[in-house]
Amino acid sequence: MEFDDVVVCRCEEVTMKEILSWVDRGYRNLDELKRVLRVGMGQCQGRGCRDIIMRELARATGEPMDKINPGTIRPPVKPVKLGLCAWGREDASG
Repeated sequence: MEFDDVVVCRCEEVTMKEILSWVDRGYRNLDELKRVLRVGMGQCQGRGCRDIIMRELARATGEPMDKINPGTIRPPVKPVKLGLCAWGREDASG
């Protein structure tokens, strides 16, 4: 298996080749890549791929890691079962 064939975002099944292709087109931060590839938007919310993608963005742009925009992290940061949100709540219609 070649480096390009490695699946970086397992939730959305996005390979390194796909990511680097969009970086070559001028996409320079995680939010831009999210919009076109959905990386970081799966069940893990980017916990499995965000650091790998940021490292590749730093390498491709020549910027240090601390200068790479980590993207917007929106709740839920971890998947939450709907029943937990409603637990203990009284019926509002009553």
